[in-house]
Amino acid sequence: MTNRWGITIPFTGVPLAAHRELVQELPDLGYTDAWSAETAGTDAFSPLLLASQWAPSLRLGTAIVPVYTRGPGLLAMSAATLAECAPGRFVLGIGTSSPVIVEGWNAAEFSEPFARTRDTLRFLRAALAGEKVTEKYPTFSVSKFRLERIPDPAPPIMLAALRPGMLKLAAKEADGAITNWLAPADVPKVREVLGPEPELAARIFVCPTEDAEAARGLGRLLISSYLTVPVYAKFHDWLGREEILAPMHQAWAAGDRKAANAAIPDEVVDDLIVHGSPEACRERVQSYVDNGLTTPVIALLPTGGDPFEQVRALRPR
Repeated sequence: MTNRWGITIPFTGVPLAAHRELVQELPDLGYTDAWSAETAGTDAFSPLLLASQWAPSLRLGTAIVPVYTRGPGLLAMSAATLAECAPGRFVLGIGTSSPVIVEGWNAAEFSEPFARTRDTLRFLRAALAGEKVTEKYPTFSVSKFRLERIPDPAPPIMLAALRPGMLKLAAKEADGAITNWLAPADVPKVREVLGPEPELAARIFVCPTEDAEAARGLGRLLISSYLTVPVYAKFHDWLGREEILAPMHQAWAAGDRKAANAAIPDEVVDDLIVHGSPEACRERVQSYVDNGLTTPVIALLPTGGDPFEQVRALRPR
């Protein structure tokens, strides 16, 4: 069993303040990590700030904070604040996000994603170490920025990485990589590029129900929403799913979402969505680790059941 076993917070339909009971219980259940996300729900930092006080032994991580939606200085301040509240227990995960989130929802320009991520990483390294930063990076400039509250220690920084370019950057300059939407059998290909040493975390979508058709129906909705985004489409081309997913892409491009969902084979859904009994789900998550993943981060999909009881049932054995 891996030494790390993570869960994504907050849970769908549960008020933030109501998470306290379960978050306090997570370490006793065997969970080592709580990771957040940032799309159009909570921001990435606030749930972790609460968790830092409710469960002082949990490691906390953002997976991920977009590099475009905050200015460099604000991103450094947000990270430093959480690092101060959870000294030695916070991991800052950053990444590009997507044009929909960056441009459509946040009125920022989504350009040069590799370079912007690299430059943000280099700025954050300097800023979180307490340096006064005046630098003209290729994608932005910073003048005379210095944190007033320097975190001790500075948090590790991990990069959202899907394909070789970003994986190699993560291996060379960051403290690890965060990946997404992959099957256990895909992990060795990612690990081969990243190398054997850096931490590799992945969010794993888990639907703890033995109603396979219901799980696959939900899985198809998610897969057509995510894997039609260009960066994920290219990721799965690289992983070898270009041909099997071509009918989905064709239907999606024609504006027929129903046909796009129907075109996703069961085998793809079963590869990418963990479903079944809690014991079967736990074993499937463990198979990611057996294939080279360092940190599995369970993302609980709604089944109509009690999410707290499901999290308890998915505890590591």
